Amino acid sequence: MRLLLLETSTALCSAALSEDGRVLQYRKAEGRNVHSSLAAVLVRDILDAAGLRVSDCDAVAISKGPGSYTGLRVGVSTAKGLCFGAGIPLIGIGTPEVLVAQAAQEGLVPAGCRHIVPMIDARRMEVYSAVFTPDGQRLTEVKPTVVTEESFTDILSAGTPVLFIGDGAEKCREVLGSHPNAVFAQGCPKAAAMAAPATAAYNEKRFEDVAYFEPFYLKDFIATVSRKNLF
Repeated sequence: MRLLLLETSTALCSAALSEDGRVLQYRKAEGRNVHSSLAAVLVRDILDAAGLRVSDCDAVAISKGPGSYTGLRVGVSTAKGLCFGAGIPLIGIGTPEVLVAQAAQEGLVPAGCRHIVPMIDARRMEVYSAVFTPDGQRLTEVKPTVVTEESFTDILSAGTPVLFIGDGAEKCREVLGSHPNAVFAQGCPKAAAMAAPATAAYNEKRFEDVAYFEPFYLKDFIATVSRKNLF
């Protein structure tokens, strides 16, 4: 089973190719506005390196959010185009699930840890977050959270380490970092970490409707008006 994996929900744009859950190829790019210009390029580079075409893959998996509005739109549009062109299924994986899988893949889960909190940056002290078990079971809804000293006290007081992971984790260290059970892993979700959850979704035939699938934005996009005087 070959899967194309695409992650564009944060500042890191990445793509990977997996076979039976094992990552064969991985490419990444980071920077301002790289998603629109490089998402398809990363996919092409991966397929060229493997000597494959999109139609040689069994499905395309996309990280569906929440996250960057623009990044999600680019990623989902690219994934849908690949699926339409090759006639293969689309798999959507929640970005928090990607981060939980990444924690396990990269050996970041502390000994005795019973809770993982993926944190996706949502500006200022707000993050998109939920509480998971280390094996990927989601215990709470994914929601916007303004992090304060009272946040996550229920799981932090349980006496075991709590891993906060994601591109919103580091900014919460100054608020929660004094707690002895809080462990932080700053970083963006990666396409390579999607291999395990995407393989499970494929085996269970959890496919998206390619025509109508939309990213999980969680909050409506709000356009701002530039303060610069253009005239």
